[in-house]
Amino acid sequence: MSKFRNLLIGAAIVAPLAAPAYAEGFGLGREALPEEIAAWNLDVSPDGTGLPVGSGSVEDGEYLFSDKCAVCHGEFAEGVDNWPKLAGGEDTLARKDPIKTVGSYWPYLSTVWDYAHRSMPFGDAQSLTVDETYAITAYIIYSNNLVDDDFVLSNENFLEVEMPNADGFIIDDRAETEYPNFTNRCMENCKENVEITMRAAVLDVTPEEEGAEEAAAETPAETEVAAAEEAAPAAEAPAAEAAPAAAAALNPALVAAGETVFKKCKACHQVGPDAKNKVGPVLNGLIGRSIASVDGFKYSPAMKAKADEGFVWTEETVAAYLKDPKGYIPKNKMSFAGLKKDEDIAAVIAYIESNAQ
Repeated sequence: MSKFRNLLIGAAIVAPLAAPAYAEGFGLGREALPEEIAAWNLDVSPDGTGLPVGSGSVEDGEYLFSDKCAVCHGEFAEGVDNWPKLAGGEDTLARKDPIKTVGSYWPYLSTVWDYAHRSMPFGDAQSLTVDETYAITAYIIYSNNLVDDDFVLSNENFLEVEMPNADGFIIDDRAETEYPNFTNRCMENCKENVEITMRAAVLDVTPEEEGAEEAAAETPAETEVAAAEEAAPAAEAPAAEAAPAAAAALNPALVAAGETVFKKCKACHQVGPDAKNKVGPVLNGLIGRSIASVDGFKYSPAMKAKADEGFVWTEETVAAYLKDPKGYIPKNKMSFAGLKKDEDIAAVIAYIESNAQ
């Protein structure tokens, strides 16, 4: 009984002390300090609200992007494996398979800056300084051919950058126009079985037969390699006949080494019988070719100016260009920093020459 009496006394003492706190709320914690709110209030709006003072150049952004972003997004923002592509996709939004990148799809540059500053790099979010974020953002828009290579992005000129798809979005009015049509639900005599009446284009969504799931699991690269291997026997003989004598005299080991080095180039360039223009032009028959002469490729003004001078690609000029692309032909669009080793340059030239036709 004495224990119960003590509990009642304790409750009577505590109740008056706790009453004021409960009257105002739960009585937990405290109001956040202004500096604590500022630490979390990092969002940047399309109109520039929230954008901090700072700046960063394309040149600095290239090195930062290579160090902090390229492992997922590629050296040229072209994407690695299934990680997002940040560049390219120009004029693809009307296609069946659009390529949605910063340049082709994103309407606001503020989204790029805001997301990079708050959420990137992956696994080390919010480690970028304000100026580093400006520089990386500048490099991304440069990779989409939206600014020149000497551009410096800052809070002062941020809103001057024109995003190609800025007018490509409409206000979402589905709550008023569509949702009311979906309120009726089947409550009785509902359909017992669901039948697939149409199939998606992607194989791994609705496989048609046993074994299709395995086929769908193949990556596009594996499929392309398999197709190339099947087509190789038929293509080898004509290609060999057409190959010039110079290509036949190339060192096979050097060509093989060049094929490995060329992996640094293949995100933008292709060589071989089925080569097509990508971010950069095809390189078949490069040695001895006039600069800016590939049909159907849109060259930069810098390359066109060199063409007007009568510039021709030789082993020497290609080697100098690969060593320092921006230094050798200033203001060209190639963002690759260059090959530092002479042996790598010689190898990749040999590989390109082996695909002369």
